[in-house]
Amino acid sequence: MSAKWYLGTGAQNDVVVSTSVHIARNCAAYPFPGRLSLPDKLKVNDVVRAAVESIPDYSFRFSEMKTLSQAQVVSLAERHLVSPEFASSRDGRALLMTEDESVSIMLNEADHIRLQVMLPGFAPDEAYRTADTIDDLLSEKLEFAFDERLGYLSQDPTALGTGMKVSVVLHLPALVRTSQINSLITMVSRLGLSMRGSYGEGADAKGDMFRLSNTITLGISEHTAVENLKSITLQLAARERAAREEIFKSIATEDAIFRAYGVLKYARQMTTDEFMDLISLVRLGAVRGLIALDCATVEDLMVQMQPATISLSVDRPLDRAERDKLRAERVRQALL
Repeated sequence: MSAKWYLGTGAQNDVVVSTSVHIARNCAAYPFPGRLSLPDKLKVNDVVRAAVESIPDYSFRFSEMKTLSQAQVVSLAERHLVSPEFASSRDGRALLMTEDESVSIMLNEADHIRLQVMLPGFAPDEAYRTADTIDDLLSEKLEFAFDERLGYLSQDPTALGTGMKVSVVLHLPALVRTSQINSLITMVSRLGLSMRGSYGEGADAKGDMFRLSNTITLGISEHTAVENLKSITLQLAARERAAREEIFKSIATEDAIFRAYGVLKYARQMTTDEFMDLISLVRLGAVRGLIALDCATVEDLMVQMQPATISLSVDRPLDRAERDKLRAERVRQALL
């Protein structure tokens, strides 16, 4: 069983937080989700569920999205297990997920099937092998929409071809603080990749967390997509490490880290944005060896302190003030 992405460490975890591979597929016998009636969406759910549950060595939990509360659905998005778009509408949609959350399958989002394999650290080859194996097993049970010229078909033009996107989440506090991040976002876009906030958008990413993904799926093999992302990830990681060496030449960086740690340990209320800013600095201090804290604890806190997830933990709605108070309390307990 794999560790949940936010509870493991994995390779190159000083910079690379997690790796995910997404594969989009559609059943040839049905129109794309945008053209499906609700009864047909439910039929697709049943057909795909039966195929998924026949996969050996995996046990999936099936959930119809309409049976989940708003907080449960938003919490899934906060944990990066479903897309925000998937969470925004629930009728006719369903989720299949393993207990360890390493494999999740959204049904009737932009495609009938959106398979995701998500692992901690830098693990593109392992994530790809797992996703490819599951995809092959599903193709034995289901006929996927495929064109000899265009590859796998989708109502989303950006998914045509391989239908596969591979991503890594990177912690880039030094590149943000040395004002290099905007130029790097522009650079990777010219190489057929995108980099955006994993929490938040663009260079304003909360917690200095960025998701790097391939944008080209047509006219490129799956293997090439993985290798391209690996190459750019390693280059960005090297630049981040070099930038860290620069910022640590000033005592101000170490001072900011310990100030952040102090606020997290003693604050009585804390907004999500403030928490993410502070925990980013503390994570930097932890990987530098300044603070005796492991990255798994930091990643777990980043997930558990998100608004819907923290509300879900007490099983009742919380207003903002209550959330801010509970967040500060939970962080203090975690850092004792």
